[in-house]
Amino acid sequence: MIPNPQTGIWSRQGLHRLLRSELQGMRVIAVSNREPYIHQRTADGIECIQPASGVTTALDPIMRATGGVWVAHGSGDADRMVVDRHDRVAVPVGAPAYSLRRVWLDKATEERYYYGLANEGLWPLCHVAFHRPIFRPEDWESYREANRIFAEAVLEEADGGPALVFIQDYHFGLLPRLLKERNPHLTVAQFWHIPWPNREVFRAFPWKAELLDGLLGNDLLGFHLRYHCANFLDTIDRGLESLVDAEHGDIWRGGKLTRVRPFPISIDFEQHQREACEPEIDRHMERWRRELASDGCFLGVGIDRADYTKGIPERLRAIDGFLEMRPELRGRLTFLQVAVPSRTQIREYRLVNEEIGQIAAEINGPLSFAAGTCRNRN
Repeated sequence: MIPNPQTGIWSRQGLHRLLRSELQGMRVIAVSNREPYIHQRTADGIECIQPASGVTTALDPIMRATGGVWVAHGSGDADRMVVDRHDRVAVPVGAPAYSLRRVWLDKATEERYYYGLANEGLWPLCHVAFHRPIFRPEDWESYREANRIFAEAVLEEADGGPALVFIQDYHFGLLPRLLKERNPHLTVAQFWHIPWPNREVFRAFPWKAELLDGLLGNDLLGFHLRYHCANFLDTIDRGLESLVDAEHGDIWRGGKLTRVRPFPISIDFEQHQREACEPEIDRHMERWRRELASDGCFLGVGIDRADYTKGIPERLRAIDGFLEMRPELRGRLTFLQVAVPSRTQIREYRLVNEEIGQIAAEINGPLSFAAGTCRNRN
């Protein structure tokens, strides 16, 4: 079913119709590390905010359409204050559409599973980011433990019956197998939001057999690109005893089928287009032009997380090189780089923040700068 035969583009309404018609009342359980809504203490009481996250932005419309349960790590300082005795809270506030089931991780487990194994190990390995991955046995044990804790929460929500479990990202490579072993009535699908490297790169991962077997607990495993699917199929073919049909993207292991498919994901274009057309946006853009660029000048903007995979230092150096090639544009070009701090507990992320500030200072010369921004008027 494709709502628009000319473009092949899904609309929000088309997605809602598909989910309602195909799922036919089946319980839907989404799983992610980051929660779609966070409760925080403020001077005025408890505030509920929606964090900036591609995963939550993409998945929230699905959960609103299905009215299911979203299982996620409770990270807000007021999260425990608003849940019921089953650790659930209805969201969004004011117009509840589904339940948020919060999972609690102690600080050591969170640091080792999330910042350690997932983001110091799998993240650079899968991005082939030329940052050496760090693999610690204690991080792997915490990754196992976090996957077990999430599995218990999902199994409680399914209550022994059939359900569609939709797992998000590389934090939960062991979760599909844990779920299937305990409740074979579940239909488990997972979307791996980062690249999958070729098999030679993945060989560096110390616990590859267990991770791969965990992922093959899925009925459906999705990646952004067909290339990533091909890499995964080749990794399985050379790494585990299985039957791999590379042409059709199917893997048979232990009598069970896992389908591997590409699913390019995007933002909610229609919502962003509506917001971009609001008069308030025009006023903000005009203010930016007045503050950052004079008449007849050019304004460039970059907005990213401060992550070494985003290439922000390389971008700033490229702009500096461009100005050397086109000196007539000095004083006529202003470039604003918004670099949102991310994972600052990890040394490599702190270093990239420092590098961004240093490059901005070099480009701007005596002009003042803020870490994460670069403005050039020379």
